[in-house]
Amino acid sequence: MLVLSRQRDETIMIGDEIEITVVDIRGDKVRLGINAPARIAVHRKEVYDAIRKENEQAAQAARSDQLGQRDLGVLAATIGPGPAKTTRARLTAGAAGPPAGSAPPPPRRIAGAVARGS
Repeated sequence: MLVLSRQRDETIMIGDEIEITVVDIRGDKVRLGINAPARIAVHRKEVYDAIRKENEQAAQAARSDQLGQRDLGVLAATIGPGPAKTTRARLTAGAAGPPAGSAPPPPRRIAGAVARGS
């Protein structure tokens, strides 16, 4: 670590673009002014650590979601569709009933039944 001593209003340069100026000294606190291009993020260390931790958690969640999606894809490829849904019309027509999508069979007439009018 490089340690430099500076007095109020003195500046330190980092590369060609970043200036750190001692703005004020009060007791055990030093106020620094930082002049850097907008493309360079400048944060206090504790904020930087919190941002990094959040980013790691988000990346980990994204990886686990991708793994879950891949697992679902594998399951979908290995599991076929279940049996066709049985309808009432198919049950009354018997096991060899009409093909799917055809009209239901006409109602069966029972001998001796009286038709009711409307």
